[in-house]
This record gives sequence, C-alpha cells and structure tokens, in this order.
Amino acid sequence: MANHYFVVCVDNDEYAASLEVRKLYEVLPDEDAAKHGQIRIIDESGDDYLYPESFFAPVELPALTEERILRAA
Repeated sequence: MANHYFVVCVDNDEYAASLEVRKLYEVLPDEDAAKHGQIRIIDESGDDYLYPESFFAPVELPALTEERILRAA
C-alpha cells in the first residue's frame, strides 16, 4: 500500500462538478504532472484527471483505515 496516498480537496474553483470540497481522493503517481504543480486524482467521474496541486491537502491515514478504503474500491 506504500504506492497509495490520499488528499482532501480544499478548493474546487472551476471544478465544482468534478471535485467536492472536504472529500478524500486517492492520488495516482504522475511525475510529469508534479513537475507542473498538478496532481492526478480519481475524481467524481470515476476517472483520473489532473488538477492544480493547490486544490488539495495531503492526508496521512492510519494503516487500517487506508487498507479498508483500498479494499472497498
């Protein structure tokens, strides 16, 4: 599970249909996006898209919580 991490949305300006403020999102690794200040997440459509990294805050979850979230996906 070390390859998984999560963020919480803190801003959805211009993306209200795709992002919910205060919602937890799984991040998919994307080194190219990170170089440009973007983050790849699985949004409300169920697909992964790039968004400004500033729209999210990192979240450190307890191992059991992360395991249960990933199992439910």
